[in-house]
Amino acid sequence: MSPNMDMGHAMPGMYGPYTMDREASGTSWQPDSTPHQPIDFVRGNWMYMLHGFANVGYTNQGGPEGNSQMFTTNMLMLMAQRPFDKGSIGLRGMMTLEPLMGPNGYPVLLQTGETSDGQFPLLNRQHPHDLFMELAVTGNRQLTDDASVFAYGGLPGEPALGPTAFMHRLSGMDNPEAPIGHHWMDSTHVTYGVLTGGFAWKNVKLEASAFRGREPDQYHWDIENPNLDSSSGRLSWNPSRNWSLQTSAGRLHSPEPLFPTINTNRVSASAMYNHAWSSGWSQTTVAWGRNYQLNIDTLDAWLLESAVNFSNAHTFFTRYENVQKDDLLTLAQAQSLSAGGGLVGFRIPDFHPFFINGHPVLHIYTVNRFTLGYIYDFAVGEYTRWGIGASGSVAIVPEALKTFIGNDPLSFLIFGRVKLGPNHPANPETHPTHGGGTPFERI
Repeated sequence: MSPNMDMGHAMPGMYGPYTMDREASGTSWQPDSTPHQPIDFVRGNWMYMLHGFANVGYTNQGGPEGNSQMFTTNMLMLMAQRPFDKGSIGLRGMMTLEPLMGPNGYPVLLQTGETSDGQFPLLNRQHPHDLFMELAVTGNRQLTDDASVFAYGGLPGEPALGPTAFMHRLSGMDNPEAPIGHHWMDSTHVTYGVLTGGFAWKNVKLEASAFRGREPDQYHWDIENPNLDSSSGRLSWNPSRNWSLQTSAGRLHSPEPLFPTINTNRVSASAMYNHAWSSGWSQTTVAWGRNYQLNIDTLDAWLLESAVNFSNAHTFFTRYENVQKDDLLTLAQAQSLSAGGGLVGFRIPDFHPFFINGHPVLHIYTVNRFTLGYIYDFAVGEYTRWGIGASGSVAIVPEALKTFIGNDPLSFLIFGRVKLGPNHPANPETHPTHGGGTPFERI
């Protein structure tokens, strides 16, 4: 049977009695009207979906802390599902070759999070993702025509915390750069040890996870030991085919290896709106995340992200972020600042190489980043699309940071992309095999 065949039925979801178009990264939901991206095919009693992309680009990040570099962001994902009379089992695998860039990743002004050497945090750089981004097993049992219970286990996997991961959101996947608020919202999308259980009824889903709180280390080629020391819960609601809402909360045990005694409580909420038509689509995501680092500080992040596609070829994308950060300065930079001007002092009972005798003064700044970009895609063969794109960004920082970051520095990025998927992605509003039909007959 050929890939992406029209069988008059929709690919069933892995977690409930609805179509696969609702499901995104991990166990998260997206609007049901989201255009179907993967290649579908059937072999025997198993149904498969294949999806992937590779960006290769050159970025020039402005200002004194900026840098320029060739880089790549990429992933390849394969999902398999075996339906039964009242449920299904599934397998999910996702890999990337981003570790080829080395542990320093690529420059993104105002980005923070993780480490490249186990001693110093990455500043103004985005870490590469691990070779194995997801290796997961799923199962669901249908209770009624509208209700099901499900389970998900991954090493690595994604717990029920935060919105759909940025590289899986239609509103964000055309932008090769990671959001600077990534570690406030969806940084747990690669977690070494996840167990999730949940209940789905019609357009509502309630789920809870136990998972490893520690983020991946600087060794991106291996699989790390699981330790289910953290927990989270998420409530999702798709009030209509074009909307998907979620709110979630979690407690992360020792998420940062450089701050091993610090635990973080995280809460998030997001809304995704999608509109599709016969020759294009638009999607917007609004998200908020808060990290409460116990007895230290509370940091918020906001994101507004949109993309619009015309004629299945021209995509314009934009992203605006407003983030509170306490880790933008080196020790030398922090020592050079006097009190006031947008900074708040805290004592932190932990060792960090930037801090003197384990007792630094923590500087909290609200920073903003705005990006606008475009990519042109063209078909090569039946299941491959190539594209060329560019984007520009401006970083807006408080006066106290301008000595180090610059006066609203500008950055630019040019990139090429290859993407696996049907050259005319199925529109759930118009295509009979996705979002509008009944699920595949159970075997």
